[in-house]
Amino acid sequence: MLTDLWDATAAACGGKAAALGTLLRAGLPVPDGFVVPFAVHCAGTGSAGSDALRAAVARHLARLGDPAVAVRSSADAEDRPDASAAGMYESVLGARGTPAVVAAVRTCWASLHSDRALEYRSSRAASPASEPMAVLVQRMVDADASGVMFTPAHPGASTRVEASWGLGPSVVGGTVTPDTYEIAVDGSIRRTIGRKATRLDRGRDGTGPTASEVPESQRTRPALDDATARALTALGHRIATELDRPQDVEWALVDGGLWILQARPITAQAPALPTGPVAGGTTTLFGAPGSHGTATGLARVLHGPSDFGRVRPGDIVICPYTDPAWTALLRVAAGVVTETGGVLSHAAIVAREQGIPAVLGIPDVTTTITDGALVLVDGTAGTVALSTPRPTTEGMSGGRSSSTELPFRQPSSCSTN
Repeated sequence: MLTDLWDATAAACGGKAAALGTLLRAGLPVPDGFVVPFAVHCAGTGSAGSDALRAAVARHLARLGDPAVAVRSSADAEDRPDASAAGMYESVLGARGTPAVVAAVRTCWASLHSDRALEYRSSRAASPASEPMAVLVQRMVDADASGVMFTPAHPGASTRVEASWGLGPSVVGGTVTPDTYEIAVDGSIRRTIGRKATRLDRGRDGTGPTASEVPESQRTRPALDDATARALTALGHRIATELDRPQDVEWALVDGGLWILQARPITAQAPALPTGPVAGGTTTLFGAPGSHGTATGLARVLHGPSDFGRVRPGDIVICPYTDPAWTALLRVAAGVVTETGGVLSHAAIVAREQGIPAVLGIPDVTTTITDGALVLVDGTAGTVALSTPRPTTEGMSGGRSSSTELPFRQPSSCSTN
């Protein structure tokens, strides 16, 4: 009924599980696990099927030694060369025991039909309803540091790595501004150290990751030393060779050892890093170049999902960070600017797929830019140019009617995947 990760194929278990199965068979450091394949999802979840699923999950967990596990989607239209679905589906980290794991599998299945997933698939001309989902269950690794790596786009190109303390959702979800490393083919490293104020770790009570403050003395310490950055780069080359194309890789560092948690094709390349130090001014702000292009529009300063209804087509979204619940806005906004987050985060990846400029990691941008100001976002250069603030009262000259219908479904919550 279930499939060992070692035996996973794309046809039965989806691209995410199949890629990890390929890497596991090649001897790369991938946490072992198993897959609930498409066939189980397609068969439905009636009472008989539920009993069979619980029994199968219990057997496979016992073979792993009943550890805490990470439960993640491996959908049919996920992790493709033209559509990553980055962050669209739910993940459950730290589930332990058969009831919790079965519940986590159902959570992943249910996320297939969430508003954000339907919006994303619609924007990528993918089927909004009929896609099956496999679910990947892997031994949980308690990361000392983790992050994302983009392997080189072509021979001679550099490897890009982003890293922070603790578990990976803080990096992929954009809730911290991570360290950035660019490792050249000769092994030389360019780095920008982020101020990593918070971290996520597995909760010991089985309730999932918990956030904590990073001690002040550790916030600006590099999450990776040079030797580890180069070892990760070498792993990236092996991964890209095994999977036959450049890869977007999620990784974790545990007690000095590296683990590969996910590898998927890169759907759109990130802009180049700035060539030198930059500093903001009174009319131009500088951040990380996240997605190519320029756009001019009214700044819409948002602090959470309750503000989503204020966004109109052509606005520039200014926000603390964008987790997957914000993805629908990227179909409406002309550009996005964040206070935290890295170029390899889910939001930046989706912005590149949508073709809108993004600038990330400008501290205090939600208080520096006035709501309604006219701004020019250059996602290639990583700049935001400020203009004269404009009134935002609906119905005034130049304003938009408050009866304008939002072209997206407003999420009911803001959860990180």
